[in-house]
Amino acid sequence: MFRGLFVAGTDTGVGKTVVSAALMHRFRANVSLRYWKPVQTGIELDDDTASVRSLGRCTEDEVVGEGIRLPGPFSPHLSARLSGRTIRMDDLVAVAEQQSAPERWIVEGAGGVLVPLNERELMIDLVSRLGVPAVVVARTTLGTINHTLLTIQALRSRALGVVGTILVGAPNAENRAAIETYSCLPVLGELPILTPLNAASLARAAEALDGGGRMLELLR
Repeated sequence: MFRGLFVAGTDTGVGKTVVSAALMHRFRANVSLRYWKPVQTGIELDDDTASVRSLGRCTEDEVVGEGIRLPGPFSPHLSARLSGRTIRMDDLVAVAEQQSAPERWIVEGAGGVLVPLNERELMIDLVSRLGVPAVVVARTTLGTINHTLLTIQALRSRALGVVGTILVGAPNAENRAAIETYSCLPVLGELPILTPLNAASLARAAEALDGGGRMLELLR
């Protein structure tokens, strides 16, 4: 059975990759973990898999490199169309099914949960097919309450599990309290903007994540 966490974002650039690497640091001592980015666009500009490998101090066995890799920093459906390709959900699910069963997965989405993958399916459909609960990554800044609650509502509308939220940025107690109150879900931790951002600084920051053990309980 495929088990793990889906790192979902309220938007692009909110910190999903850094959070994914932080989760590798946080939980590898407790469970056997593998990181996977099923879909990456703008691969000529950014390689999130390589970033997690470096920031998370991952071994080769902890990273699954297979997936859709497309040029152009666009929505997956548009990058695929401009490349003359089509993203097939079955192909993505097959990558997961081919991996060994005992590992627990940290799966990183691309963009927000309603970003299109093809003419019919969205990123949220991949979350559904994989059948793993989502952790929502959100900014701490103005606008995050609306974006976070909408993302959680979208996941719940598909009867998908949502563990909670991880906030990235300067602490904002009011936004944190509002997200917890109106979503009825905990904030599982906060990651500051790290300067410098490297494996050592991220490993230290990751220790503060999942204080209540909700994510670890699902990974075990």
